[in-house]
Amino acid sequence: MTKPNLSQRILAVAMGAAFLTMTGIAVVHAAGEPQARGSAKSADRDSARPGRKSEAAAAETYPEATRKNPTAKASQAMSRKMTEMGKLFDADKRDEARAIADQIIADPKANGYEKAYAAQFAAQIAYEADDTAAAIAYFQQAIDADGLDNNAHYGIMLNLAQLQQQEEQYAESLATFDRFFAETRSADPNALMVKGQGEYLAKRYDQAAATIKQAIEASDAPKPEWLSLLMQVYLDADKIGEAVTTAEQIAAANPDDKRAQMNLASIYSQADMSDKALGILEKLRTSGKLDSANEYKVLFTTYAGIDGREKDVIAVINEGLEKGVLQPEYNTYVALAQAYYFSDQPAQAISAYEKAAPLAKDGETYLNLARVLQQENRITEAKAAARQALAKGIKREKDANVIIALPSK
Repeated sequence: MTKPNLSQRILAVAMGAAFLTMTGIAVVHAAGEPQARGSAKSADRDSARPGRKSEAAAAETYPEATRKNPTAKASQAMSRKMTEMGKLFDADKRDEARAIADQIIADPKANGYEKAYAAQFAAQIAYEADDTAAAIAYFQQAIDADGLDNNAHYGIMLNLAQLQQQEEQYAESLATFDRFFAETRSADPNALMVKGQGEYLAKRYDQAAATIKQAIEASDAPKPEWLSLLMQVYLDADKIGEAVTTAEQIAAANPDDKRAQMNLASIYSQADMSDKALGILEKLRTSGKLDSANEYKVLFTTYAGIDGREKDVIAVINEGLEKGVLQPEYNTYVALAQAYYFSDQPAQAISAYEKAAPLAKDGETYLNLARVLQQENRITEAKAAARQALAKGIKREKDANVIIALPSK
């Protein structure tokens, strides 16, 4: 299976959770393409072929470009080679088509149009073969040849910028984007967003924020993930106030989107606005929209960070456990034990510690259990817990030995 044409391919940077994607902005076509007579091609193959021209592509995409459309066309002799190259490409004989493209590019008699036309074919073939370095080089050759019409020339430039970004060549990608915008005077929001993504990846946060805001303002219908990226830029730049404002905008525009509401709650927590965070989380909880372990953890850890809210921690954890949303695992039981302990409910704290300790990676939780048992004068049980702490390993063995040495009552 071959890859789709670059003009149709999502060229996105994967960052854990997928970020932005760009599709369809780089329409690679060439005016005056030599036609192969009598060739029978499927519609899919025809649309994926570099150089294929459509009515939509014929419209001037960059009317304000400073560059004038070249007038050079293919010579009769070179046209035959270009036609043969196209036939081989359509017949899935990519290596042979690329060899002809290389011949045209290296031919001193070939003009700029012919070289650029061949280079875009070779770039597509290299890209399909996962030879990204060659695809980048071919795209650069197509641009340097300066022979295609503006739609194709600048479409190729965008493809180059995206591939450079994909390969983490951030400085080169941003230089290509800068050239594209300077020469086309374009305000295409999709292209601006991918440039902004590149600036973010390059940790140029101020520039990224400015570019992304420009894209959002230029779009009639900015995508929700654009604001999400802007919020992330502000977070990574430690501009919490701007991140809060952006998160509020996203949440207000998507009141029924749980993810947007959870993100806003998270941002509020980072901005030390716990009351606002809890307001959102409790609203989701009472409406039955909290249905994952992570969401319950966000809620009970937010409560745990506020003095005097231990009873709320207990209520949320027990509710999550009863519903089966929270699993009986170490961190949950420890949080529950601590909440019980600091709300003066030692018996319940002991019970939670007894569940947490066997799940711990070391003996520290057994040691905490031993301490609480000691405080409750349950010395025999405290000694047993201290011995289990030593068996699993603790940092300060002396602490366990002190409990073990206590006189029995």
